[in-house]
Amino acid sequence: MAVLGGAATLWPAGARAQQSVHLVGVLASQPLPPVQKLFRKLREYGYVEGENLRLQSRFAEGHDDRFPVMANELAELPVEVIVTWGTPAATAAEQASKSIPIVMAAIGDPVSVGLVSNLAHPGGNITGFAAQNVDLEGKRLELLKELLPNLSRVGVLANATNPLFAIGLQKLQPAANALGVRVDIFEVRNGDDIEGALGRLQQARPDGVLVAPDLLLVSKRAEIAAALASSKLPAVYPFREYAAVGGLIIHGANLSILSERAAVYVDRILKGAKPGELPVQLATEFELIINLRTAAQMGLKVQPTLIARADEVLD
Repeated sequence: MAVLGGAATLWPAGARAQQSVHLVGVLASQPLPPVQKLFRKLREYGYVEGENLRLQSRFAEGHDDRFPVMANELAELPVEVIVTWGTPAATAAEQASKSIPIVMAAIGDPVSVGLVSNLAHPGGNITGFAAQNVDLEGKRLELLKELLPNLSRVGVLANATNPLFAIGLQKLQPAANALGVRVDIFEVRNGDDIEGALGRLQQARPDGVLVAPDLLLVSKRAEIAAALASSKLPAVYPFREYAAVGGLIIHGANLSILSERAAVYVDRILKGAKPGELPVQLATEFELIINLRTAAQMGLKVQPTLIARADEVLD
């Protein structure tokens, strides 16, 4: 507030009268790189915090149960737009307001969880970008099977409070059945549960691990990747953010690209567009990243055919 006040004293009276300050809410697990991408893209569109933009950020920090309270805080201000990352954040925002525009910067599958009924014409006050994570669950399992031809048992580290979890499991099970792989679930409900779930994974010793697409888990990505690598449990992860902390294989949509596109929708809405008339767009860029350094540390040999398909190889 002090920054706004200080800046205002430098503007001529006419400029102050014309300057419109937009209040935008942000609802996410943490200020992850994709969130920062949104901020930078908004600046490219001429929105400068402290001048014509005020950001109201709320981060759950590994406790998704905080999202409803945080969403209500943003609605009560009220902000002009709420930008969300992840299904729990989007669900909380949608429940907090039926009138404030909501832009889902990244969500797994908004139709399956009931946030919109039609991608092309979402209606209501919500739109955004879908990472199509549930449709990739089978692909991630196939990658793990390709890495480990003798794979027969896979552990899934998942956030049980995320509505996308059950839907993703429904997509995963047929692929597991087709490959002859048994699926064991290791659930967490908040960030404090992750250490215990990793301990159970280490004791159970599945052949490999799938880390579910969930931003609560991303908030603890360094701990997860380090524990699985040190336990020599090969894992496939859903987001690029795991690559920087030693994740073995990453396959999923680029969340930073989706966040940049969300900035376009925020700009259009602030200029008068109705969110219900903006189609929910599906991710079109999917990355396969292989970390050969981690593979070497775990004593794994990655097949050349798999390396050849990678978009990025870390060695």
